[in-house]
Amino acid sequence: MTHYFIIPGYQGSGPDHWQTWIENKQPNFHRIHQKNWNNPDINDWTATIDKVLSAYEDETIVLVAHSLGCLTVAEWFKRYNRKVKAALLVAPPDLNLVRKNINTDLFKENPILKLPFKSVLVASSNDPWISIDTASSYAKHWGSDFINIGDAGHINNLSGYGEWEQGYEILKTLA
Repeated sequence: MTHYFIIPGYQGSGPDHWQTWIENKQPNFHRIHQKNWNNPDINDWTATIDKVLSAYEDETIVLVAHSLGCLTVAEWFKRYNRKVKAALLVAPPDLNLVRKNINTDLFKENPILKLPFKSVLVASSNDPWISIDTASSYAKHWGSDFINIGDAGHINNLSGYGEWEQGYEILKTLA
């Protein structure tokens, strides 16, 4: 059985977010809860991910990350070198904006490295947190398939993405 792990970003994903909608679709969808959504600590966040995932066989795991959760997945892989089945990476933020707007010391190095598992990066052409060119560059470096869904903001509930069927369909291709 495949286990899907929801990995929200900065400030978490509330009840109207597409991650919550997807999480509630099947019993094998699980959210990884961080200690503090509003003051991210990359050491804690990656350790929490690894602790939760260690109870499952790597080849049964699909990660479903949004925003800062995408950079956290890359950093988690860099630190723990675990190969999961796949990852859906939606609307990763530009690291420079993360440093400027959230925490200058959150990432010591850029977590842009080749991921050794299938991944799809979904981005928007008008995301205030990343340019489409930078998102495309992340996909290239991570070895991810790249999908530009057009003008979709940050692909969150504030942009109208609560029940996101397209995202769910993309996710099903990773299973």
